[in-house]
Amino acid sequence: MCKNLGPIDRSLRLVVGLALIALVFIGPQTPWGWLGVVPLATAALGNCPAYRLLGINTCHTRKPR
Repeated sequence: MCKNLGPIDRSLRLVVGLALIALVFIGPQTPWGWLGVVPLATAALGNCPAYRLLGINTCHTRKPR
């Protein structure tokens, strides 16, 4: 599985995922906060299926010489 998320995109997804999960324990305490698992998983894997479908790639990898 190829990575298609760059470091900025991954860190933003990590922050958003943690904020959404925090809503489960602090704040309105609704189960909707568990949707934060999705951005956390994509940040951990470095791959977003929606980006793949749309042809988006924010990962800047070096090309082999």
